[in-house]
Amino acid sequence: MTLVHQTKDKARAMRRYSLWSVIRGGLSQQEHWTPAWRDPQPKESYDVVIVGGGGHGLATAYYLAKNHGITNVAVLEKGYIGSGNAGRNTTIVRSNYLLEGNAHFYEHSLKLWEGLSRDLNYNVMFSQRGVLNLAHSDGQMDQFARRGNAMRLNGIDAELLTRDEVREFEPNLDFSAKARFPIHGGLLQRRAGTARHDAVVWGYARGADQRGVDIIQNCEVTGFRIEQGRVLGVETTRGTISAKKVGLAVAGHTTELARKAGLRLPIESHLLQAMVSEPLKPLVNGVVTFGAGHFYISQSDKGGLVFGGDLDGYNSYAQRGNLPMVEHVLEIGLSMLPNLSRLRLLRHWAGVMDMSMDGSPIIGLSPIKGLYLNCGWCYGGFKATPASGWTFAYTIANDAPHKLNEPLALNRFERGYVIDETGNGPVPNRH
Repeated sequence: MTLVHQTKDKARAMRRYSLWSVIRGGLSQQEHWTPAWRDPQPKESYDVVIVGGGGHGLATAYYLAKNHGITNVAVLEKGYIGSGNAGRNTTIVRSNYLLEGNAHFYEHSLKLWEGLSRDLNYNVMFSQRGVLNLAHSDGQMDQFARRGNAMRLNGIDAELLTRDEVREFEPNLDFSAKARFPIHGGLLQRRAGTARHDAVVWGYARGADQRGVDIIQNCEVTGFRIEQGRVLGVETTRGTISAKKVGLAVAGHTTELARKAGLRLPIESHLLQAMVSEPLKPLVNGVVTFGAGHFYISQSDKGGLVFGGDLDGYNSYAQRGNLPMVEHVLEIGLSMLPNLSRLRLLRHWAGVMDMSMDGSPIIGLSPIKGLYLNCGWCYGGFKATPASGWTFAYTIANDAPHKLNEPLALNRFERGYVIDETGNGPVPNRH
């Protein structure tokens, strides 16, 4: 666990990180550091209970305390915080969306990312190295021009690059005449990039704890107390906990948990695999996505190449990968970066994705009073962490959505206001 210097009276509030605290640690053999957050016993009741100790749940608790002054909050996690999708993603942060309902939401998230380390007084290792989407045909160039124009009209940075400009940005891609998918150009968002997933979880946990939030680990929710259409609390493996309001932020396990509350949601759980290579010297400058297939790659600060592909295509809750998808992803990667064939693959894993019917998230009210939903994130969960917590906290505090997540309401499906970025229709595994 990360550690932080504690005040003399051992109160809940902790001192800020600073150059002086680092120097003092070096002079005292690091003996003055104490846990960055407490490990309290759950209380009998809270004003708000957040189910899910990943980035979204912890961010929600942090902003409930910081923005709305609601500090009698518990975050319940069935394992350890960050043990779900928060620790099983490819850490990409971007806001290059086409449709209005997504564009403003993710741009707000990107702006929060840009000041997050300072806000949390914790280095989340946000690196604005750029996200480049490759185009392999004139038709794709036209499509990217449309997306780029829409982004710029919404005040979001976007650059349409020619083939030569792509070569200048990522010279190690296959630009040869023998390339299976010739590169025509690409769409670049320079403000986008990557962040360290563990640091994001730890930073929000520390910030929430400092403001009075209880983070309860190894506490699985097994049911809900609901009377006359209103939630009154949750049943857990550590006893019954009463709550005026309950927020669900459990990603791929949302359907199972919602079913315990009598809800059937328009999402499916699918596996999305990722993998990392052995470390090497700098090869990929930014984040690159392959326009001819679902493949994306970036390089971590440790030097490993992090890449992933498409969904497995079947429903599952297993957090493990499989060799057929690994082979498929690597085949696509080799067509874009032939020199990947000389690398060894260190490990691969899977995250459980909660795929919505239109490929966009659901964040807002549920049919049960006092129960709030944060789910359906598909591929967008990690990048949305700050804005998700920001707007979910607002929704819980005010019992009404923020204008940024108002288009992402659950009832958009029955109202016909879907936000289908890719135009694939109501088929979750195609988004």
